[in-house]
Amino acid sequence: MLSRIAARVVPFFGRLTVTADPGARLAPGSILVVNHTSLADPALVLAALRRRLAVEPVLMAASGLWRVPVLGRALAWEGHVPVHRGSARAATALDHAAVALASGRHVMLYAEGRIPPRRDAAENPPEVFRTGLARLALATGAQVVPIGQAGARRITSGGRVKQLAGVLTAPVRRPGLHVHIGAPLTLPGDVAEATALAHGAVTEAWRTAAGALGEPAALGGGVEPATAPASYRRAARK
Repeated sequence: MLSRIAARVVPFFGRLTVTADPGARLAPGSILVVNHTSLADPALVLAALRRRLAVEPVLMAASGLWRVPVLGRALAWEGHVPVHRGSARAATALDHAAVALASGRHVMLYAEGRIPPRRDAAENPPEVFRTGLARLALATGAQVVPIGQAGARRITSGGRVKQLAGVLTAPVRRPGLHVHIGAPLTLPGDVAEATALAHGAVTEAWRTAAGALGEPAALGGGVEPATAPASYRRAARK
């Protein structure tokens, strides 16, 4: 239901375009990893996946969404996976995701684990990934499909007032929105190396998406976070 709603609603808020690498395909039970920039980007990606590949994935998302009236009930009904960050229950999300993958369903997650705390609407490369993605892939043997999205921050970004203003004016502004689907990866057995490889692939997918919108951030550097260890940065360049 969420994917169908997204496919209908997103075109009302902006001009969505979708591209894919020549080898982009989804084997049953694939992990879809996306860069996270805005409250709006899950809808963009769900709409793009349904349009391009007729895929409606299971979504791993912050558990707080399950407390939202109507939305929470829909998430629970469709088998989406709540992530209880910072609690003893956080690890159970990976167990539930593994069950979904074993049944042949695709699982979509955000390896950054948060929306960047920025107030501007500009594009920036993905932040450092957490290790949950790599651990899930290694435990299940699932392929990882990198996805980059750009333009969601043109709908919602910044503080609450700015976000509300962005949503209200988007149907008039109709900003450009782009999603790029990369070729699938089989991650190596080392968690740090696997995390770096996935980060690099999502960064490239994001760069393609941002470039499609003419975003200047896609032309420059900044892909490697300064806080990342040297081993992480070396692996990301491979």
